[in-house]
Amino acid sequence: MKRQFIAPLVLAGLVLMAGCLSAPLQSTPGASTDGDTAPTITTSGVGEVTTEADLAIIYLSVTATAESADEARGMVAEDVASVRQALTDAGISDDNIQTTGFNIWPEYRYGERQELVGYRATHTMKVEVAPDQAGEAIDLAVGAGSTSTMGDEFTRAIQVQNVQFTLTDERRDELRSEALQNAVQNARADADSIAEAANVQITGVQQASTSNGYTPSPYYQVEYAEDAAARSGGAPTELSPGPVTVRATVNMVYTIG
Repeated sequence: MKRQFIAPLVLAGLVLMAGCLSAPLQSTPGASTDGDTAPTITTSGVGEVTTEADLAIIYLSVTATAESADEARGMVAEDVASVRQALTDAGISDDNIQTTGFNIWPEYRYGERQELVGYRATHTMKVEVAPDQAGEAIDLAVGAGSTSTMGDEFTRAIQVQNVQFTLTDERRDELRSEALQNAVQNARADADSIAEAANVQITGVQQASTSNGYTPSPYYQVEYAEDAAARSGGAPTELSPGPVTVRATVNMVYTIG
């Protein structure tokens, strides 16, 4: 009885061996058939371009507190309209005056118990102008609104929250291209130094990548209208913008031979 099973077992083994011998050989993309990868040099480079700002962004806050929410809202609406009118009369495009936020919330006095004393409304906005117009725009905005105190709780005011000196999109893109070129040159210089020290030659670029390396570095000094007036008898606001730096980083992989 045992002889009846020998032939099928031998045949099955031969079939399995034939299947293994007929399977095609495969190699990993980018690697040789013996498993060795091509030699490379990897470096990174940073490129920078520094220039003067061509855009000033002024952030304003118009606030008012009143007994009712609607009264506070109306006071803020009046001041915002006055500020907008003063700026557009000076030649600033209405498209360059944008709302960035609006809030109304209750104000409380805290003691033995919480007591509602009124409501505060705030309208924040940004104004985009040329850097040499920023001081004038601040003075116009501050002068157009109502800044007053009504009792211990109720006030209305216009505040300059921040002034940022930066670049327009067109100028930024132009300088980023220049910064990328500088970054690639710096990465290649490092790769050439490594190749020379290792007694090899660079034969090509295997891979190149970059990150979002635009880093606006606005430096600004702001002398606000109220402070300037107190010191110099109503002198206009003075602004002293610093340079803006555009930075780019690249990562390069070079093949060598």
